[in-house]
Amino acid sequence: MKNEIAITNDIFIINEDTIRERTYLIRGKKVMLDFELAEIYGYSTKRFNEQVNNNIERFDDDFRFRLTKEEFMDLRSKKSTSSWGGRRYCPYAFTEQGVYMLMTVLKGDLAAEQSKALIRTFKKMKDYIIANDMLPANREMLKLSMQVSDANKSIIEIKHNLSIVEDNMATVMGELSDVVRKSELADIFSNFGVESSDSGYLFLNGQIFDADVAYGDIYSKADESIYVIDNYIGSKSLQLLTHAKAGVEIKVYSDNLGKGLTVAEYTDFRKQYSGMKIELYESGGIFHDRYIILDYGTDKEKVYLCGSSSKDSGSRATTILEDSDTIKYKALVDQLSANNKLKLK
Repeated sequence: MKNEIAITNDIFIINEDTIRERTYLIRGKKVMLDFELAEIYGYSTKRFNEQVNNNIERFDDDFRFRLTKEEFMDLRSKKSTSSWGGRRYCPYAFTEQGVYMLMTVLKGDLAAEQSKALIRTFKKMKDYIIANDMLPANREMLKLSMQVSDANKSIIEIKHNLSIVEDNMATVMGELSDVVRKSELADIFSNFGVESSDSGYLFLNGQIFDADVAYGDIYSKADESIYVIDNYIGSKSLQLLTHAKAGVEIKVYSDNLGKGLTVAEYTDFRKQYSGMKIELYESGGIFHDRYIILDYGTDKEKVYLCGSSSKDSGSRATTILEDSDTIKYKALVDQLSANNKLKLK
């Protein structure tokens, strides 16, 4: 399927150089401009902005903002390019979060391919920043430690060098603070596939989510109780349950197969989260699938069928689906309620 409102069939080649050439620092943020993003996606600038305006509720001010005349004139003077001439209106600037949000708005095969290319390129660029900015800081730390052990170095000189290292680290952390978190990408991949099986994502009701965010979202919906049925549990299974609201009763039904949850892990967890109402029971060896049941026996009851154990959250591709027909699970839960407490290894 071709993008019906694209103005060209030529695919703009995306690489690190082309992204760097089209990334600008405005108002302290790294941004890309609407007309250059339109070029990447094969749209006219007018059509590109129409797509954004049709979904304007997705673009808050920290995702997209319009440049002032002064900002654009200053940028043009630095860019020194004739291709920016003849524009009647100041362009819109998109932050990295805004560029990611574009991927949920622009449709078609070309848009999907360009979106994936942008994501891969951004990742490479961020990996480079982390690898190459952190190493100098580490080397400075090593030098500083050697200076501290040198009695001939003055305290003033050591403090000065420490200040330089701190500034270096602050710069790196500032770069990282602008990196889009996986939890912010929950909706981004809904329009195209994810190729990596170790990306840390899963499918929740047909949408791609960060795995931990998906479990957190499910557990936070419960107002009264959470029942987890899973023969394979671990410390991560418990950690994900900390997203539950305070006071919610949690029961985990499991035969604790495989390496399993240990007494020490469970004891440490209970000490750290002493306020949680959580109990472990045997599942009785009759279950193959995994289930999450929220607010059992109430009009807000929800049942989720899970393709893998929560302890493996994000380590492999899996699916969680909500089953709206909750009545058929009554016999299952009633049977579980008679089971004994689980004895850990």
